[in-house]
Amino acid sequence: MRILVTGGGGFLGFAIVKILLERGDDVVVLCRGHHLQLDESKVTTVRGDIADLSTVRKAADGCQAIIHCAARTGMWGAYRLYHSVNVVGTDNVIAACRSHNIQKLVFTSSPSVAYDQDGSEGGDESLPYPQSYQSHYSATKAAAERAVLAANDRHLSTCALRPHLIWGPRDTQLLPRIIDRARKGRLRFVGDGRNLVDSIYVDNAAEAHLLALDRLQPGAACAGKVYFLSQDEPLQISDLINRIIGAAGLPACNKYISLRAAQNLGAVFEAVYFLFGIKYEPPMTRFLAQQLATPHWFNIAAAKRDLGYRPNVSISEGIDLLRRSIEAS
Repeated sequence: MRILVTGGGGFLGFAIVKILLERGDDVVVLCRGHHLQLDESKVTTVRGDIADLSTVRKAADGCQAIIHCAARTGMWGAYRLYHSVNVVGTDNVIAACRSHNIQKLVFTSSPSVAYDQDGSEGGDESLPYPQSYQSHYSATKAAAERAVLAANDRHLSTCALRPHLIWGPRDTQLLPRIIDRARKGRLRFVGDGRNLVDSIYVDNAAEAHLLALDRLQPGAACAGKVYFLSQDEPLQISDLINRIIGAAGLPACNKYISLRAAQNLGAVFEAVYFLFGIKYEPPMTRFLAQQLATPHWFNIAAAKRDLGYRPNVSISEGIDLLRRSIEAS
């Protein structure tokens, strides 16, 4: 098939692109920036803003399916910026599917769309959307997910995936921050560090998108549905993070801060950053503190049943691959 991958230059997006190319698909990537790895791959690259409908239609022309990974992430910034990419961009992707008679759409969502301040311990897809959100990212991803699921019909089969805490080599966002803080002695666990969290190795998340893509058709079990994705192996957050920084050759972290202290610190950062109009993300927010201290693990039985999903790379194997990547860099 000829497949459009939005955000195909990003961490997860490029992992999906690589697998598609390996199995012989024709790939088009829509992205804003320049990515060297795309130049070195056999893909057609369309550079532009996903919030511009004409750009999305141009990228989607001639495609039979879309995997929509592009998103504005993070927990800081104006609502309009998140809305433009996550909501308007997704509406444009759906519109491009309609105008080009594209029959399959897989959307990368987020577990945060069903976030509860007390976290989740084994929750599944029956978890409701909350009445309000503490971050623009979660709110706009929820709106986008709803739009994708509502678009499912006999002409367009859609599916949304919620991978939790993606990690692995080539990550330029989460892992570098964790490792940098550990190196500088500024890494702290919020609470006692024993809260269980799910995660997913990047190649497992990418494989899940292809499983959904291949199964999508009118009336398929996954059509119009959403799925949590993980390693199916929740770990204490302190264990997971110490494995990650250990892969970088750093000693385990044994420093802690209480949830209340972290939330107070987050409130101060939020006030200062807002007052001075600082654009980049503060090191702590009240929402982030709550997330770091609460359990977040999910029941992925539905993904196993409907998608045939199994994590092919274990956490131990993924950590070893991460270590090798860091050593080689």
